[in-house]
Amino acid sequence: MAALSQPQDEKQGHADGEPTIESLPSAHSSQDDIAAAFLPSHAQPIDPALARRVRRKIDLFFIPLMWIGYGFVYYDKAILGSAVLFGMTKDLSLSVVDHTTTPPKTSTARLSWATSIFYLGMLCGLYPLTLLLQRFPLRLILCPIVILWGAIAMLTAAVTSWRGLFAQRFFLGFVESIIPTAFMGIVSSYYTQQEQALRQSWWFSSTGGWTIIGGALNYAFAQIEGGGLRRWQYIYLLAGSLTIAFGGACLLIPNSAVSAWFLTPGERVVAVERLRRGQTGVRCQVLKGAQIRDAVTDIKIWLVALMMAAAYTVNGAVSGFGPLIVSTFGYTSLESILFQFPLGGICFFFILLTGWLSSRVPNIRLILLVLCCLPVMVGCLMIWKSTWGHRPAVPVVGYTLIGFFGPVVSLIISIGMANVAGATKKSCTAAAIFAAYCVGNVVGPQLVKTESLGRHYPELWLGLVICYAIVIVAAGVLYGLLRRENRRREEMGLDETQREKWAFRDLTDRENPYFRYVL
Repeated sequence: MAALSQPQDEKQGHADGEPTIESLPSAHSSQDDIAAAFLPSHAQPIDPALARRVRRKIDLFFIPLMWIGYGFVYYDKAILGSAVLFGMTKDLSLSVVDHTTTPPKTSTARLSWATSIFYLGMLCGLYPLTLLLQRFPLRLILCPIVILWGAIAMLTAAVTSWRGLFAQRFFLGFVESIIPTAFMGIVSSYYTQQEQALRQSWWFSSTGGWTIIGGALNYAFAQIEGGGLRRWQYIYLLAGSLTIAFGGACLLIPNSAVSAWFLTPGERVVAVERLRRGQTGVRCQVLKGAQIRDAVTDIKIWLVALMMAAAYTVNGAVSGFGPLIVSTFGYTSLESILFQFPLGGICFFFILLTGWLSSRVPNIRLILLVLCCLPVMVGCLMIWKSTWGHRPAVPVVGYTLIGFFGPVVSLIISIGMANVAGATKKSCTAAAIFAAYCVGNVVGPQLVKTESLGRHYPELWLGLVICYAIVIVAAGVLYGLLRRENRRREEMGLDETQREKWAFRDLTDRENPYFRYVL
């Protein structure tokens, strides 16, 4: 534990009833959380009914916006899986037939790389864009970058070769990288530790919701006959135009609860005050090298990143190749798209269910994570080992069970972000989680070997089973580490009357002895 200095005594006192800002700290540093200059150092009593009302207003503003925004992220990158069924593979030469063999062999390596390159771009964009988000007002960064993202998505319709698609996918991933880290940071800055799991699950459930919505939209576009464009080009034009509209809405996002325009001045005090006990802070726009070093040397961040990388290999394969794999079961292109509905339904429902359970039952997140890994592993084995006749039932059921990857990833995000403090460290953690997400998505498509179709893609399903076994082991190790650290801090015999003074000093979780980890 790093050496700590006692916060200076500050002016105290508050009005009866609704909290006010009439008693501000007498001394605070620009290195502190912005809440340190907004509230006195001592805790102010707040009415529980008022706190619930404030939380409800925060929910009503952010959750629909984030659900739609991340839905566009998921839809945008998953379009490729349906677009290949609508002629993109042929139009852009994404598959290559080797006529020197008997029978001729078809390679989809270009399609695999078109999927993977998106995440390489995202990997390159994560850290610079995440640090921009911390350094400058959110709306001034999010709005122009999201609009640029929409424009790049629309330009996909102008691509005429696989080389052009590779370049477009890289830059699309680069700009999209800003969304997940921004949303993770928003949730960790507006909600208590106990509330974060449910709220993270609400916006991340759009993974499942937009699997269904996107499938329905793609099915509708499949009905287009004639026109000056190919069907896959219409899909990208729609996705890009919707994203540009979302970019305009990003101008409404406040910088923090301290300046939230949709709350009254008294409600802003409550929004910040209710975060005091969790010691996670609100926002600090100063980049701190010490917190970057803290993040790099924190074993739990590495474990969370390992879990994310391993868990998200399935998405890289399913989003890019899912409809194509289902079509090999003897189903038409349109029917293959419709089979995304049950997978998306499981993903959507269980993300919400595990989020709700995590908010109701203390320290159950890692247990739920392990339980949700099991159906994914079973589904992979069902697809691999079953008989692939004409329209078989068993591999389709197995494919549907893979939808449990959604709650696994949602819980990893929740665990990672709820267990760090310090603004710079939170930014680094969010970027690390989605850097690992990118690694998993890059690896996943490379496991699909078209030449092993006759053996049911053994590299893919065995690789995914191994990855989810890694997730289970890493979750067990993390559970033990966090539980032991909580026990050590409980035995320190800290003066609880001093807890409230440490809340908004922008300390990391390892610097602040009052911080407690959630399991």
